[in-house]
Amino acid sequence: MQVLIGAKKFMEGWNSWRVSSMGLLNIGRNEGSQIIQLFGRGVRLRGREMSLKRSAALAPPHPRHIRLLETLNIFAVRADYMAQFHNYLASEGVAVGDTIQLSLPIRPNRDFLNRGLVIPRLPDNLEFAGAEVAMLEPQDGMRPVEINLSAAVQQVASGGGDLSESYTAGDTQVIPPESMALVDWDAAYTALLAYKDDKQYANLTIQVDGLRRIISASPSVYHLIADAGVATPRNPSDRQRLQHAVESILRRYADALYRHRRRQWESKHYVYQALDEHDPNLNFNISEHSAESRYMVYVPRDDAVLIAEIEQLIADCNALYDAEGGRLPRIHFDRHLYQPLLRSDRITVASPPGLVEGERRFVADLRDFWNNRRGELPAGTELFLLRNLSRGSGVGFFASEGFYPDFILWIKTRHGQRIVFVEPHGMLRAGPYANDAKAQLHERLPDLANVIAERSGIASIQLDSYIVSATPYAELRPKYDDGSWDEARFTGAHILFPEHGNYIAAILRCATVENPENSAPPTGENA
Repeated sequence: MQVLIGAKKFMEGWNSWRVSSMGLLNIGRNEGSQIIQLFGRGVRLRGREMSLKRSAALAPPHPRHIRLLETLNIFAVRADYMAQFHNYLASEGVAVGDTIQLSLPIRPNRDFLNRGLVIPRLPDNLEFAGAEVAMLEPQDGMRPVEINLSAAVQQVASGGGDLSESYTAGDTQVIPPESMALVDWDAAYTALLAYKDDKQYANLTIQVDGLRRIISASPSVYHLIADAGVATPRNPSDRQRLQHAVESILRRYADALYRHRRRQWESKHYVYQALDEHDPNLNFNISEHSAESRYMVYVPRDDAVLIAEIEQLIADCNALYDAEGGRLPRIHFDRHLYQPLLRSDRITVASPPGLVEGERRFVADLRDFWNNRRGELPAGTELFLLRNLSRGSGVGFFASEGFYPDFILWIKTRHGQRIVFVEPHGMLRAGPYANDAKAQLHERLPDLANVIAERSGIASIQLDSYIVSATPYAELRPKYDDGSWDEARFTGAHILFPEHGNYIAAILRCATVENPENSAPPTGENA
C-alpha cells in the first residue's frame, strides 16, 4: 500500500492509475477548479485495453468484484466541494451514491439497415502498432509544431470584472548549435521514453541522434516562441528552461509524427463495410444471458417514481421506443438507427453514455430540420443518424488520441451517400487550429474517400466532418487561435455554432447556404 500526503502533488503532476481513497481536511474551501483536478486524478483508471473506462461502460464479461476495486472512497472534513464533485462524477458517467442498476434494451431499425449504408472502418485485427515502425526523426510533409513558452500574465481590471489571461510577447527562437551542447540529451531521451509509454506509442522508435536532428531542424520542424534566454542560456536557470523547451518540442513533435504516420497507414487500409445489425456500434452490453444490446442505467435508489416509470417502459416497449416524455430523459428522432436515445439528466447512463446538452441540441435541431425543412433537400434525399461509440466499437480517427466523433450522419441520394462525422463539444480549451487534429479532420476525409474509392471501386461515397461548438461564437471568437477568426473563417473550417440558425443546413449542404457570400446574416436559434 502507498500513501501520499499533500494534495498539491495530486494537482501538479503526481501520477497513479489506481487511487482507492482520498481524505480531505480543510481543502476545497477556496481552490475552485483545482479541487476538480484533484478529484479527477482519483477518478481516472487505466481500464481494459487502455480504454480509460470503468467496467460499467464496457461490455461483459467483467472480473468478479471489479466494481469494488474501481470504487473511489472520499472522506472529507470541512471540504465544501463535495456536491460539485458529485456533479462532476455524474457528468463523466460514473455512478455515485446509492443507486440501482436497470437494463434498457434497444430496438434497432432493421429497415434502415437494409438501405445499403456503408461505414468506413479498418479491417478487424489490423493494428498500426503491430504493423509498422515509426522512427522519431524529422520527416517531410508535416507542418511545423509550435511551442509557446511566453510567460502567462493574469489580470483583473479595476472596479471588478473577470480574470483574464494574456501572454507576454515572446519572439520566435532558433536553438543555435552552441546551445545544443548545453542540453542533457540522456535526460531528454529518458523523458521521451516515459512519454512514449504514457501515450501508448508502442511502435515508436526513439534514438538520441534523431532527437538532436529534430531540434537542429528549426524552423521546418518546429517554431519556438519564447524570450531569448531560453534558446541562448545565460545562467543555470536559463539552462533549465532550455531543457524544458527541448523536451516540450520533442513531445509535441512525437505526437505530430505519430499521428502523421498513423494517418498514412490508415489511409492504405480503410475499407467500406456494409452497415448491418452486427456492426459494433449496434452491439453493446451483450451478455451470456441476452443477445440484445442494452443500456446500463443507474438511478438513485430513493427515486422510487423514476424507477417505477423505467420498469413500466421496459414492460411496455412501444412507449419507450416510439415517443419521448415522462421522467426518463430521452429524445426521440425516428431517423436514428436505434431507439431510445437517452440523456444524462437525473440518471447515469453507461455504454453508450447519455447525451449531454450540446449533443441533445444537435439531435433536436436535426430532427426539427428534417420535419419542417426537408423540402430544401434534393428530391429523394434520406437522412440516417447513429450515435458513435468510443474505442473498441465506434469509428475512430488517429486512435492514439482517441477521437471518436459523437455522431455519424448519412445523407443518401440517388447519386450515392455522404457520410458526415459530427462532434458537438465546447471549444474554449481547443488549441490553435494548426495543432487541432479534430478540427482539421474535414481536410483529410476527402482524400481518404478517394483512396478508399480507388481500392474498393466505389466512387459514390463522400466523407466529411463538422464540429458543432457548444461555446457561443461571441465567447469563442476572441479566445480561439489568434483571436482574428470571423464567422466565415469558422464556417470554412467546418466549425459551426448552434445559435446561428443555418448550421444544420450548412452540414446538409442545402442550396440556401452553398453560396454564403450571397446569403443573409443568420438569425434565430433553431434550424
